[in-house]
Amino acid sequence: MGIPTDITLYTAGTPNGIKVSILLEELGLEYKVHPIKMSTNEQKEPWFLAINPNGRIPAITDKWTDGSDIRVFESGAILQYLVERYDKEHKVSYPREAKETWEVNSWLHWQMGGLGPMQGQANHFNRYAPEKIQYGINRYVNETRRLYGVMEAQLAKSSSGFLVGDRLTVADVAAWGWVASHAYAGVSLDEFPHVDKWLHTLLQRPGFEKGRNVPDKHTAFETAKLTSEEMDKMAEASRAWIQKGMQEDAKK
Repeated sequence: MGIPTDITLYTAGTPNGIKVSILLEELGLEYKVHPIKMSTNEQKEPWFLAINPNGRIPAITDKWTDGSDIRVFESGAILQYLVERYDKEHKVSYPREAKETWEVNSWLHWQMGGLGPMQGQANHFNRYAPEKIQYGINRYVNETRRLYGVMEAQLAKSSSGFLVGDRLTVADVAAWGWVASHAYAGVSLDEFPHVDKWLHTLLQRPGFEKGRNVPDKHTAFETAKLTSEEMDKMAEASRAWIQKGMQEDAKK
């Protein structure tokens, strides 16, 4: 049994979605899960827009200390909320007055503003664009590789094997799901041995193993064994609804 909470997690099995379930598991918190059917655009329905006006996953609802409802959206904000409110013993964080807190915050924003968006665009141009635009593929795959190089340099200096200090933090949690999906974006870890070791070392933690499979089975490591052509074939099912969603968003 975990620590009781009133948290409901609205999520799907994406790199951003599994960040939150991994952290919830690492913190030992009980929570409810509402899987979001992105293929039917459930995230655009009015009830969900009342939780996240941006119509994206993940999001959480919880009860505030006075019993009122609280919503938190954007994965980075959710990670910060969970640590600030529920990690009083600093199992996966540092005290507010510690300088490492700001280092963690820097790496979290690095992931939110850099690694996630760039790798997401690499995914799009590699797998979901209606035509192969080599300039777009090169632009985003190369930038993603550059960011992996930044992470590689940081981990090469780490005596603990974590991005910041002597413990797992949201800096690691935020980046892990994206790195796990490196092959789908067209990035090899062969040139990033410290990142590769970090990825598989964290996979051995029970919180990562359980959290990555919420709300359904995490398949990034199986996907990495496929050829690029097989990945393209796998992406066909999602390509149509992604393109349809883009067209509907453009009308708004």
